[in-house]
Amino acid sequence: MKSSTMRPRKVKQPSKKTIKQRAWYAFSQFIRTRDCLATTGTLDRGKCITCGIEKPFKELQAGHFRPGRHNSNLFSEKGVHAQCKQCNIWKYGNELEYRKAIIKLYGEGYDEILEREAREIKKYDINDLTNIMECYKMKVGELRDVV
Repeated sequence: MKSSTMRPRKVKQPSKKTIKQRAWYAFSQFIRTRDCLATTGTLDRGKCITCGIEKPFKELQAGHFRPGRHNSNLFSEKGVHAQCKQCNIWKYGNELEYRKAIIKLYGEGYDEILEREAREIKKYDINDLTNIMECYKMKVGELRDVV
C-alpha cells in the first residue's frame, strides 16, 4: 500500500558523458549530411574527402583531420569531414590525402590553422554540450529542408 506522504521520484538527468555522445551524434549527422549534399547533391550518398569513393550515408563517418577526438577539435566544422571507414579507421585518417583536401577546400595554410586548433584546450559543460547538440540538430533539419 502506497503512503500519501511518499515523495515524487526525481527524474534523473543525463550525465555529461551522455550529453556529449548526443552532441557528437548530432554533429556527425550534420557533417555527413553537409558533405553528401556537397559531393553528390543527395542525402543518401556522399564521397570520402580523402579517397573520393562514393558511399551510402550510413557507411560514412565524420573523420577528423587531426587524429583523436579531443575537445579542441571535436566539433570543428572545417576540421571534420565525411570519410569512409577504410580511410578514417584503417588508414588512420589518410592524413596526407586529408591535408591535400583541406588545402584545396580552404586554401594554403589552413591545415596549419587546424593543427593549432587541435592543440588548444577546451572544456565543455553540460549546457555547452546541450547547446551544441541542439544547434546541430537544427542545422541538419535546415539542410534536409533544402533538398
